[in-house]
Order: sequence, then C-alpha cells, then structure tokens
Amino acid sequence: MDVRRLVVLAGLVLVGACTAPPAPPGGTSASPSGGPTRIEVLATTPHDTSAFTEGLELVDGSLYEGTGLEGESQLRLVDPATGDVRQKVDLAPDLFGEGITVVGDRIWQITYRNGLAIQRDRATFREVRRATYTGEGWGLCFDDKRLVMSDGTATLTFRDPTSFAKTGDVAVTKDGKPLQMINELECVGDAVWANVWQTDEIVRIDPATGKVTASVDAGSLRPAGVPRSDVLNGIAAVPGTDEFLVTGKNWPSVFRVRFAE
Repeated sequence: MDVRRLVVLAGLVLVGACTAPPAPPGGTSASPSGGPTRIEVLATTPHDTSAFTEGLELVDGSLYEGTGLEGESQLRLVDPATGDVRQKVDLAPDLFGEGITVVGDRIWQITYRNGLAIQRDRATFREVRRATYTGEGWGLCFDDKRLVMSDGTATLTFRDPTSFAKTGDVAVTKDGKPLQMINELECVGDAVWANVWQTDEIVRIDPATGKVTASVDAGSLRPAGVPRSDVLNGIAAVPGTDEFLVTGKNWPSVFRVRFAE
C-alpha cells in the first residue's frame, strides 16, 4: 500500500517533515545474514509520473502495474522498454487500488481499505470475480503455489490463488524484532522481496520462518526533486535473471537493478 497522499502528508507532519528518511524499522540496514546490501543500476527507462505505483510485475515480457488513490486507481499493461501504457482499466472511483500479481491467465488486484480483491482476465482486463478479506491490503505476490499478501503490519498472509481464502500466515522479524510496514511484494523462488513503507529499504524475507535474510539500501535511486511522500514502491523480478525492475510512486523512471553484496 502506502497510506494515501493525504495520509502520507499528515504522516510527514507528524515526523516533522524531515528531509532525511526515517530509520528503517528493526535496526540498521546491514543484511542480517550477510546477503546483499546495496543496489547496482543497470539501466533506466521512463515511468509515467501520474502513476501512484502500488504493484509491479513482469511476466512474459509484459509489465503489469497497479496504481492507487481513490478516483485514480488503475490496472495497467506497460511497455517495459518505453514506459508507454498499452492497456488500462479504471477501478471504481471509491476503490483504492493496491498490490497486484499474475496467476496464470488471471491477475489479482487488492484494495487498501475496501476489503476487496478483484480478479481479472490477463488478456482483456475483464473482471472475472471478486473476493473479500478483513483488514487492509498493501502488497501481493504469487510463489507458484499460494498468494502472499501484506497489510502494513509485521505479518504476511498466505491465500489460495483461486478462492483468495486465507490459508495461513507468518510473523516477519528483522534482528529478532517485528518488521512493521511491509509494503509491495515480489515472490522470487523461495523468498519474498518487499518494500518497507516510509524507508528506502528493500528486504528479503524467508516466508517459512518470517526472518529477514537481507536488507538493501535503495536510497540512491530516489530521483532529484521527488518529494518524500512519493515513496519507493514497486519491485518486479526479471525472469531468468538475478535482476529487478524498481520504481516509486509518481517517479519519472523505472530502474533495472541488481542487488549486490
């Protein structure tokens, strides 16, 4: 997720509108298990600055993006090379779009406080069905067996990819402490990568134990002139590589990166 633009601004007031990012929850930025800690930029491509990015996923060469804000939320198909929007569908004006993930020929998109998940046909974006859940919706990914969902707390929830029913959960910890504000998710192999809201930290989580196994400082990616309220958000693994596409809300660029030690 990311607490919507007005809530974000209110939050910035509460923290004194600091120009420096808040300290990452759970302690230092060092990777707990000696994993990657820094980011290497391999390429940069354009990104639509009107996109309040909530979810990002690259499948079969197509980049899917979910955007947020009431009255502005969409599901998009984006050309990963040019940033051009090839296809899009608007959510109802009262819905605040959040994370997305592709499951075969379907796409799931969750919502912030509407308690609603929407499943669409991947080719046409036609709505197929809806499912409901309790609590907030922030990030979503698919590990080839189950959906993994974040809600802004230190818990990841597992869900059935067809029915969206809850099948379990795990508490996430970093250095033995709960890691709150887990945001956009990307399932890669047996790990889950996640943005941590209000920070420039990207973490790798072992979903079997909930332990953070790596912490990457992505602060160097923030474009000049982008306000702190437009947070880093959006991680898409590049299939067949160890690379990722990373961006932020209303950012002018998508970065192709590698997480390095």
